[in-house]
Amino acid sequence: MVAEQFDEWIAERYERLWPELFDPAVIEPAVDFLAALADGGPALELGIGTGRIALPLSRRGVHVHGIEASPAMVTRLRSQPDGAGIGVTIGDFAAATVSGEFTLAYLVRNTITNLTAQAEQVQCFRNVAAQLVPGGCFVVENYVPELRRLPPGETVHVFTATPDHLGFEEYDVGSQIAYSHHYWDIDGRLKTFSSRHRYVWPSELDLMAQLAGMSLRERWSGWTREPFTGESRSHISVWCTPSADPDAG
Repeated sequence: MVAEQFDEWIAERYERLWPELFDPAVIEPAVDFLAALADGGPALELGIGTGRIALPLSRRGVHVHGIEASPAMVTRLRSQPDGAGIGVTIGDFAAATVSGEFTLAYLVRNTITNLTAQAEQVQCFRNVAAQLVPGGCFVVENYVPELRRLPPGETVHVFTATPDHLGFEEYDVGSQIAYSHHYWDIDGRLKTFSSRHRYVWPSELDLMAQLAGMSLRERWSGWTREPFTGESRSHISVWCTPSADPDAG
């Protein structure tokens, strides 16, 4: 399903459709955060996409390997400077494995919600834990579901509204599924895009990590380590596998 949604049309225009994601003020703090956690070791990006984070991270000297379901997104990655040097495994990041072990694994921009069943999300955590070195870290960037901001009886939350892009999320609380809808004005023509996601709470992710043998190390509301509070609309969470040294922190 992800491969069908993120097709050639989307891949070729990804930066144009979501320009805010490519703002240096967004990318640089994320790369700083991840490079520090990698600490010179190799990193695994789940849902590597067009290399928005992997490319600048690799330029910091971090060896990055990616898993990606969409061949079109990988083709776009390969077309960029230094893109050919990034190893990519085509497949479902909940199940695909890569040879070797990693100091860091990370999953950004709400991509955990592309797994639309709880069992798949649990499997993702277990898959990551199996590929991390002892003491290795798994980082997830995800939004906090907006249900508390919905008036009683309403199911739709608008998350962006600009002259050329309308984006809103439609919640099905009974199934814990959110449908993300986008309408773009591209060169005077209307382009629509919809995708299905399983929204997930930070506490639920903590339980998934526990089931995979990992524990929460830290949680922030942003890449520059702003405190996570009850008003935070997103979170950066870091879970780690047990250290090989029982006396290590």
